[in-house]
Amino acid sequence: MNDLLINAKDMKKVILQSIRTLLIELGSSTKVELSQKLGISFPTISKFLSQMEDDGEVILAGMDDSNGGRRAKRYRYNPEFMLGLAIFLEKNETNYTVFNCLGELKDQGKIASLLMEDASDVTKHIEEIIEKHPKISSIAIGVPASVKDGQIIYIPNYEQFHHFDLKGYFEERFSIPVVVENDMNAAVLGYSNNNKIEHNPSLVYLYLGQNGPGAGIIVNGDVIRGNSFFSGEIAFVPQYDDRNFGDSLKRRTELDKTNLQQEQEIDAISRMVVTFTAMLNPRTIIFHSDEVDESMLNQITNRSATYIPTEHLPELTLSNWMQDYLYGLQSLALDLMVSGTSIHMDGEHE
Repeated sequence: MNDLLINAKDMKKVILQSIRTLLIELGSSTKVELSQKLGISFPTISKFLSQMEDDGEVILAGMDDSNGGRRAKRYRYNPEFMLGLAIFLEKNETNYTVFNCLGELKDQGKIASLLMEDASDVTKHIEEIIEKHPKISSIAIGVPASVKDGQIIYIPNYEQFHHFDLKGYFEERFSIPVVVENDMNAAVLGYSNNNKIEHNPSLVYLYLGQNGPGAGIIVNGDVIRGNSFFSGEIAFVPQYDDRNFGDSLKRRTELDKTNLQQEQEIDAISRMVVTFTAMLNPRTIIFHSDEVDESMLNQITNRSATYIPTEHLPELTLSNWMQDYLYGLQSLALDLMVSGTSIHMDGEHE
C-alpha cells in the first residue's frame, strides 16, 4: 500500500513537472494541446490544470477561435507564482539574484564575503532575502569547493565549511529545496546555457580564481564532476619539477608583475590548455575577461602551439565569469523550482 502511495506521488510530480515545463516553453497552451504533446489523458490534464488555476499557478490567457464546437480555453504559466534565489560565496564578496520562472530578474545585490563566517551568517542573509521575496521556492548556492550531494568535501582556507552538509542544513531551516554547486561547474553550465550551445558541446572554463585556480568541464553536454566529485581541482596538476599549476599562479600574486613573471604565467596557463587539449580535446576553453585580455589570449594560443599541433587546439575565448556563474546557478534553481511539487490533489498537499 505504501509503495502504491509513493508511486502515485511520484507520478503526480512527473505530471506536474511536465505541465510546468511545457507551458513555460510554449508560452500558452490548451488542455488538448497539452494532452497530445505530453501523452497524458485529457481528464488528467484537466484535473491538474483546474487545481493549478485555483492555486494561481496558471492563468487563463484567453479563448481559441471556435471550429464549430465549444471554444477551448488557453492557459499560460504564472511566472510570479514561484521565485528562485541564486547566491554565491566568494573570497571578496557574496552575490545573489532573485528571478521568476521565466528567468526574469526581480532583485539582485551583494554584500561583504561570508566565507570567513559560518553557516549561521549565511542563514541570516538568506532570511533577509526571503523576507523581501516570500515566494522564493528554490535556492542554488555556489561555493569555491568540491561538492558531493550537497556536502562540501574540499574547501581550502575555510575549514568551518569542510565536510559540511550545506544542502541539508539549509533545507532543514527553510523547508525549500536547495542545490549546492561548485563555482566552476556552475560557470561552465551558465556559459553553455547562456550561449545556447547545442549538439553535445565539450567546453572547459578555466578560472585563475580568488581562491586559486579551478576548471569547469562539460563533455558531450554533461558537466563532469568525477569519481569522487574532485574534477576541476587543477591547482594540483604538476607542471614543472618544482611546482604545480597552483604554485605557478601563486608566485604571480607574490612577485611583481615583471615581463619575465608574465611570461612564466603565460607558459603555465598554456601548459594547462595543452593538458586539456590532449586529454579531452574540447571545442572551446573559456577565460574570465577580468583575468585575461585579448593580448594574453594570443600569447597563450601561440605558446600552446609550441607544445601541440595547432589544428587540435580549441578556440580560446573570453567571458564574464560572474555573469556566467550566476546564470548557471539560476539554471539549477529553475530546474529545481519546476521539478518541485506544490500542487494538492484530492485534498492532499505535497
